[in-house]
Order: sequence, then structure tokens, then C-alpha cells
Amino acid sequence: MTHRTLHEALGADPLFFAPVVPSARSPAHRIAERVDEVVRAIERLDRVDAIFVPELIEENHEGRPRYRTSDPGEFALHVTARTGHSAVVAKVVAHFEGDAAIDDWARACVRAGIVNTVLVGGSSRFVPYPGPAVVEADRRVAPVFRAAGGLVGNVAIPQRRGEAERMLMKTRAGASFLTTQLLFEADATARTVAGYGQLCRESGVAPATLVASFAPVGDEDDLDFARWLGAFVPDEVERALLEDDQGFSRRSVDLALTVWKSIVRATSGSGVPLGVNVEQVSARHLETARELIRRFTEILPPVRVAPSVEEAAR
Repeated sequence: MTHRTLHEALGADPLFFAPVVPSARSPAHRIAERVDEVVRAIERLDRVDAIFVPELIEENHEGRPRYRTSDPGEFALHVTARTGHSAVVAKVVAHFEGDAAIDDWARACVRAGIVNTVLVGGSSRFVPYPGPAVVEADRRVAPVFRAAGGLVGNVAIPQRRGEAERMLMKTRAGASFLTTQLLFEADATARTVAGYGQLCRESGVAPATLVASFAPVGDEDDLDFARWLGAFVPDEVERALLEDDQGFSRRSVDLALTVWKSIVRATSGSGVPLGVNVEQVSARHLETARELIRRFTEILPPVRVAPSVEEAAR
């Protein structure tokens, strides 16, 4: 398997894999089993550029967090230690108790060997969270991660009004890439990317790479979970996926490829680099997620990695 640094990948069609992280209640042996499953799946793939490890949080009516997943950083380190891949660890910054807390967190990540992150905001605009807004968090911690050779990314929500402007602000604040929510249609993303590309040209700013997220889904429960994660699933798409019980997962894989191709065609002149993130929304979908990665590998441009000094000398 070809290995690229995150810097190299972002410049040329990156392909991320976001595996399911064990729940916060998982015992140590179950976490170890999950690491083994993910490592075996990755070793059977021809291409993965980075392991993207999400942090899933539920909030109560006051916005206080309950962490659904075990420590994303520890899980990422276990996987990358055995595969050699770059890790990108997500962090919800809204729940930090003040600036010192996020500064301490960033330095602790770097000391542990985690140098790439996706900073995420709170889930409600009506809650007065104690932590910083995402743009402010970018400005504070991007220099810390860059000094360690890493990068900071954020989330893009294509269906949200004014998203292109938000993406520009995040880019100026230090975001090198932006991952979308799970996508089940192309139009909103195409419009947002076009608007973002135009704003970047007008502002003289190099655009960040947009990493479009897709996931295989197997039933209505998976669609409901995707919606909980923030995905927009059009009614006609849901009807097509629910046509019959047979082939649901296969249809979702085909849909992901169709949506991706539509986005690429519609944004070819935008100047915005694109990439793919394949998410495994359920533990039972590991093999289907691996199949979706394989299918994306077939249609993405081939990876070209510069030769090492030793190879160039031969």
C-alpha cells in the first residue's frame, strides 16, 4: 500500500477512512479487538491516505456533553502504530473550559504524537458554550500543530446558508482542509464549493481541500443515525434506498459514487481541491466500507509519490 503524508495527500485527491470507534463504555479487550479489526481491513486495501477518528458527543438541554466514544486519540495511536498511516483526530472545541484548556489539549496531543486534527463546534447555535468558536480555536492551535509538522481541519456543512463565507473564514484562520457531513446528494456541495472557490479567488486566498464524506448504509436505522450526525437525506434518495430490503448497502455504495462524480463534474473549474472520506457508520459495515474505499480507489486519479533520495539516486 502506498503511504503519503497528510501534506502530500491534501494536494492530490486524498482518501480518508473513518472507522467506528468503540463506545465510551467498552472494556479494554473490546477496544483491542476493534483495533485488530480495523488494522486487518486497512491492510487489505490498496490505498488509504489517513485514518480519520471522529469524536461523537451527545448534549443535554444545557449543552453539557456525554461522550459516546472512547478516547479518539488513543484509538488513533493504536491503529496508526500498526499501519503507519497518518491520523486525523476530531475534537469538539465548544466544551473546553476556557482558552488555557484548549492550549493544554493541543500541546498534549503533540506530545502524544497526534499532530493532525479536525476542530468541531457545538451542535446548537442557541447554547452558550464555554469553549471557543471554531475560527478562534483554529487561530489558537493551528500554530501548535503546524510546528509539529501537522495540520488543522474543520467541518463544512454545504446545506447551511452562508457556508462558503464560513469556509473562507476558517481557511484564513488556519484550516488546511474541510470535511463535510455525510453526503447523499450533490447540488448543495457543488454550489457551496463554487461559491467558496470564487471567494478565495477574490480574496487571494489559497483554498483548503474539501474532503467529501460518504458512508454505506444498510437500513432505516443507519439513515436515522446519519441524520443524527447532521446529514441531509432527500426524500427521493431515501425512497430509492428503501426500494426493497435486498441490495440496500449496494445501492448506497452506488449512490456515493454517483454523488461524488456529480460534485467533481460540477466543480471542475472552481480551483478547490477535492478528496474523499469514507465513514463506517456501524460496526457491522466494515466490509462494505472497505468495498466503498476500493471502488473510490478505482475512480480517483492514481497516487504519485515523489521518490526518496535513495530511489532518485539509483
